Amino acid sequence: MQINLMSGPQELHKIQTLARDTERVGFSGITFTEAGRTAYLSVAAAALATERLEFSTGIAVAFPRSPMITAGTAWELQDVSRGRFRLGLGTQVRAHITRRYGVEFDPPGPRLRDYVSALRAIFRAYEGKEPLNHHGPYYELTLLNPMWSPGPIDYPAPAIDIAAVGPYMLKMAGELCDGIHIHPLHSVKYLTDIVAPAIVEGAKRTERDPSEVELLVPVLTIVGDSEEEKAASRAICRQQVAFYGSTPNYALQFDLLGFEGTTQRLRERQKAGDMAGMGEVITDEILQHYTVEAKWDEIADRLVERYASRANRLIIYTAGMDYARDPSSINRWGEVAKAVTSA
Repeated sequence: MQINLMSGPQELHKIQTLARDTERVGFSGITFTEAGRTAYLSVAAAALATERLEFSTGIAVAFPRSPMITAGTAWELQDVSRGRFRLGLGTQVRAHITRRYGVEFDPPGPRLRDYVSALRAIFRAYEGKEPLNHHGPYYELTLLNPMWSPGPIDYPAPAIDIAAVGPYMLKMAGELCDGIHIHPLHSVKYLTDIVAPAIVEGAKRTERDPSEVELLVPVLTIVGDSEEEKAASRAICRQQVAFYGSTPNYALQFDLLGFEGTTQRLRERQKAGDMAGMGEVITDEILQHYTVEAKWDEIADRLVERYASRANRLIIYTAGMDYARDPSSINRWGEVAKAVTSA
């Protein structure tokens, strides 16, 4: 099991410093989220500053970029990182795609399926294995003159991972993708009862071994040696669970554990502008299902106990935030990373 630090994009010179520190202390890689800055440029900066770290976008938004634009960017990142890049894609939500990016969204599942198939076709064309000839319901790609192709590189085509929550996307990932970015809002029951069976069902469609599909799992951690330290960490995680849980598509996470109506209560407080009230909806009983809590010298063992048979790569959600507040915190997280990978 590998272990990544999660980071949002920052100024590129800061990303390079973060990457060097992350490599030095023993993490396996960095997963870059995408918000106000692109994840792709952060990967490029980090790759140029390191020798060993692996990188993934977790996730980059697919639909605003054509498959050809995404494929070309991923190809160059795989080249500059010397084969250390994974392309993580997601749909985002309708409001962002239609109102912020101004592109089409529906139907997100079938559209992303076609997008992934288009990427595979483009990668084969880049490698010179076959002419570009993709005919899908949403993307028609048949023109790639030599001057417009980056051509073969010395590394395999980038792995393609997708963000998946519900059954359709999970099955599609089992059928077509190299990995799945599990949502940070997840429980063990969700991984065992929803994710695992869906991957098996999807893999059967293309006669794949389900074990070929890697699970990349962001983890919310509550860690500290004092109750004061844990309380601060717990407050951050509580607000994150409340924020994510207010999205209707994620209500299944609460319902699966018998906390029906939690998303509705969160949305009521959200609409009223009561951010503190949202956090109060997430009780300690709810929170324990979506976080891993321990002292610093115990957190690695707790992570291994919970995820060793359920994840290929853990992504420490709060490690990047800790680093932004206090760069020296990377040393403590590095000890956790080394303990997890050695276990």
